[in-house]
Amino acid sequence: MERTEQDVLAGVGPRLRALRRARGVTLADLATETGITSSTLSRLENGKLRPTLEQLLPLARAHGVPLEDLVQAPLTGDPRIHLRPVRRYGLTVIPLTRRAGGIQAYKVIHPPARPSRPVKLQTHDGYEWFYVLNGQVRLILGEQDLRLGPGEAAEFDTRVPHAIGSANDQPAELLTLFGAQGERAHLSATHR
Repeated sequence: MERTEQDVLAGVGPRLRALRRARGVTLADLATETGITSSTLSRLENGKLRPTLEQLLPLARAHGVPLEDLVQAPLTGDPRIHLRPVRRYGLTVIPLTRRAGGIQAYKVIHPPARPSRPVKLQTHDGYEWFYVLNGQVRLILGEQDLRLGPGEAAEFDTRVPHAIGSANDQPAELLTLFGAQGERAHLSATHR
């Protein structure tokens, strides 16, 4: 057996004991709950018995934790995220989150500005925050016409008519957080 497997198994007993104690449950109570004898539970907690899957499954269920939390095995697999850019309306959008709902994160690349093209303001439900990574950004927000450069950020309610794009003949790269249900990306502290 590899050293890492020994380390993983050696850590199971103390985790089992800590979970049981945190719940305020005795070995006898846990034995009744899981169908595993008190003496077997004691040997598992003291590291004198190697746990089997048949023992870990009812213990995880009894403690209300995923099996992985009991074992805390080392991470395996490829940790890299393979981002797939989407091209829409001249923008390159790279989703940075993989879950549905809530605040979504994107890297957005706006193409160079075309002065001959009229600016089209839009409105929709939601709340947006963006941070300029590279280039110059033009943000039209209601009656305001703003320019932002690298390191600057903006936050606004997307129900206000707005347009975002490159401010010149170079592309602009943004990190964007958007909440379709109007979630705010961050809240400002109030001073008393």
